[in-house]
Amino acid sequence: MTRLNLSLLLLLMVHFAHAQWKPVPGKISTDWAAKVNPSNPLPEYPRPQLVRKSWINLNGLWQYAILPKGSDKIPVSYAGQILVPYAVESSLSGVGKMVGENNVLWYNRSIDLPAKMMGGKLLLHFGAVDWSCRVYVNGKLAGEHAGGYDAFSFDLTSLVRKGVKQNISVQVWDPTDDGPQPRGKQVKQPKGIWYTPVTGIWQTVWLENVPQTYIVATKQTPDIDKKQLAVRVEVADLQSGDQLEVTAWEGAKRVALQAGDPQRELILNIPDPRLWSPESPFLYDLKVAVKRKGKTIDEVASYFGMRKSAMAKDAAGIQRMTLNNQFVFQYGPLDQGWWPDGLYTAPTDEALKFDIEKTKALGFNMIRKHVKVEPARWYYHCDKMGMLVWQDMPSGDTGGNVWDAKPGFITGGKLDKDRSPESENIFRKEWKAIMDQCYNYPSIVSWVPFNEAWGQFKTKEIVDWTMKYDPSRLVNAASGGNYFMGAGQVLDLHIYPAPAMPDPAIFGARQALVLGEFGGLGLPIEGHTWLDKGNWGYQSYKNKEDLFAQYTKFISAIPKLIRSGLSAAVYTQTTDVEIETNGLFTYDRKVLKMPLDGMYQLHRQLYDPSLVKW
Repeated sequence: MTRLNLSLLLLLMVHFAHAQWKPVPGKISTDWAAKVNPSNPLPEYPRPQLVRKSWINLNGLWQYAILPKGSDKIPVSYAGQILVPYAVESSLSGVGKMVGENNVLWYNRSIDLPAKMMGGKLLLHFGAVDWSCRVYVNGKLAGEHAGGYDAFSFDLTSLVRKGVKQNISVQVWDPTDDGPQPRGKQVKQPKGIWYTPVTGIWQTVWLENVPQTYIVATKQTPDIDKKQLAVRVEVADLQSGDQLEVTAWEGAKRVALQAGDPQRELILNIPDPRLWSPESPFLYDLKVAVKRKGKTIDEVASYFGMRKSAMAKDAAGIQRMTLNNQFVFQYGPLDQGWWPDGLYTAPTDEALKFDIEKTKALGFNMIRKHVKVEPARWYYHCDKMGMLVWQDMPSGDTGGNVWDAKPGFITGGKLDKDRSPESENIFRKEWKAIMDQCYNYPSIVSWVPFNEAWGQFKTKEIVDWTMKYDPSRLVNAASGGNYFMGAGQVLDLHIYPAPAMPDPAIFGARQALVLGEFGGLGLPIEGHTWLDKGNWGYQSYKNKEDLFAQYTKFISAIPKLIRSGLSAAVYTQTTDVEIETNGLFTYDRKVLKMPLDGMYQLHRQLYDPSLVKW
């Protein structure tokens, strides 16, 4: 086939894909929706912390069917096409249908597997599927997974048949708010602060070719005080005598090398380490290789940042959150990561970066990722741009316990919910999986297991486990929830709309004090709202000028709180979400409601080091 004929064929294939797919109309959308290529959506490599060259992106048009629960046989016919990895309820999926607890969602796709990927092992990766799924390859079960926010993979080597044609089928069941599983803000009947369900595949699906002995995962822990990086590596199918080689790079310059037993932790000494921070987000490259008799069997590329998240007492004896042994006031928006066209999934990688870039440009240095876990590339962009992240555990199994707003006060019920053994196990399993997959990102400086008593249970036990499992980060036990239990290193108050803080005289000597949510100032912008009527904010305004005037008053009140002991604050929120119009941006990201330069200059006063005495 000539190059011209090949180009024409590819052009025809793209045209055919566009003809078969279009977004579901009826709601607002971002400008990036028009840039979605149904032949190759979200084409970027999905796992920046563990990079190999041999991979195939399986995003694109799949067949789908919505069938009654109990339909466990692979369907012989389908309702139409769905664009993966956008959830079936989303506009960008091309479907826009609800599924619900009484139905299951089926996906199907045939692929051509290149001959070069037939050697070694073949892994099928899913970035995230909400919630429970079974995966079949060529009609045989490849594996099962439950968890809407953690990545997983299956070894397909034994299931691949001769020839290039292979078939993949996926069955998904998601009870949304009718089940005990983590689901964040999803509900079957969206209203108020609760949003549209997200069912099925919502992150990239991809194939990876690896050798028989291969690197599964790495765990990288920086220690800036010792000028070291500790590296643990999980390797599949090790053989006797295999060695691990780990090298750290500053650009083209190798700064550290360590070799040894793959089953032991390796320590790399990093001379004169360049520290990672919002002002200077320097990242070292990392190469990890498995060697056998001097020959490289497998090698992956990664990166790391030398940074320390901790707390220390100031001159007044009040605990402060610190970064790299210095107090840095952490200020950022509550970021829920929702999109009017893709729901949980940003239309493009450019869109995914946009929220972080604008947050940085507005003068924030932190983002609280609220009851959602993002694709790996979101954290990669935070690492590259220098954005601190507080990572929430997605909430679930809500109701049944009391939200206590006063210290030492119980207002008619148990502060901790009694969860069923099934519910507890689901929470613990997914929280551990989320922490494992997010561990290497230097941008994440705090874990938040619970939010506002939403399903909060066994608080001290869960928080103590979290602190022990990852002592390299601070743990904010219950952001705005039942926080007066003495658990965790951070005490977090939610109050709307004006900023306030916990009493430093009572709590400051023991825990860092933060304002986990405030603000919520609303301004609906005509032509940019999810609904024409019924939109709301915690406090609504009619024009941008009045909104910015009130915001200015709020921010101007925070330096006094910082002097008194406040370590961080979170403003609600980055963007409007569905009927909530209290975002800095409209839901479609087309309108910034307050002046960018004005906000940036206003925020600079919060980072004045003279506010705190050491």
